Amino acid sequence: MNRRVPFALLIAVVAIAAADPATPPPEDTIPAGRDGDAIRRGLYIVTSTRAAVPEFAGNDLRCTNCHLDAGRTAGAAPLWAAYGNFPVWRDKNQRINSFEKRVQDCFIYSINGKPPPLGGEVLLAVSAYAAWLAQGQRIGVSPPGRGFPAIAAPPLSPDDARGKAVFAEHCASCHGEDGQGLKDGDTVVNPPLWGPRSYNWGAGMAQVDRAAAFIRANMPLGSGGTLSVQQAWDVAWYIDGQIRPQDPRFAGDLAATRAEHHHRPWSRYATKVAGRILGDPATAPPHHTPAGHDF
Repeated sequence: MNRRVPFALLIAVVAIAAADPATPPPEDTIPAGRDGDAIRRGLYIVTSTRAAVPEFAGNDLRCTNCHLDAGRTAGAAPLWAAYGNFPVWRDKNQRINSFEKRVQDCFIYSINGKPPPLGGEVLLAVSAYAAWLAQGQRIGVSPPGRGFPAIAAPPLSPDDARGKAVFAEHCASCHGEDGQGLKDGDTVVNPPLWGPRSYNWGAGMAQVDRAAAFIRANMPLGSGGTLSVQQAWDVAWYIDGQIRPQDPRFAGDLAATRAEHHHRPWSRYATKVAGRILGDPATAPPHHTPAGHDF
């Protein structure tokens, strides 16, 4: 019987030798036909998230704000380096996660939105795009460039005043003096880093150590690595000491939410900064995840 092999299965079969991790296939090699249509749809969702899927997006971020260059850049959570490592155990929700489930969580936390349904068109399209980027990568092996490069511990304890100065000098020109991003009309050019249109308290970037690692490797955009280790920690500390949308896992008790979900040492959730409690439901903007969602 002559049956067409699904694209994702084809990728799994041929991924027997690791390709150069820094050179995923160029966009002009996306195939024709329905496979190509799904891949291009996934690319559009990654690069224009709110425009592509407004029903699931809750802020002004796009997937490519963290997965730089549409998930191509080594050291900036590249999609090609992650795809072949799923399914995998994830401590965050204490279960084995599929790639689709992991993308769902990006929508819940980083995009502060609603999770597209598992098996639905949105997650299948993003999966098709990630699988296409990952062709040639070994299944179950983390290639060089996955995630963010490790960052050394700060020589000094991170400091808000120093971080504010770093932000003003190196970040405000792209993200606004108030951290609310830059727009060209209705088009978001650079994302907000705090406030109601940014990532919520459950996002990975709300952990200071992860934000510092990303910043050190990739920011300022186009000249990543120019900040010192101390500067990266200070500015991440400052950014994650601002008001942002509530953690979707919040169930009415701030201390309990911190104890269960923010016990890692680099979360500022439920701590007092500049006279205000971060995550206080009286001041934290809302999240948009449906009540009763299984995290």
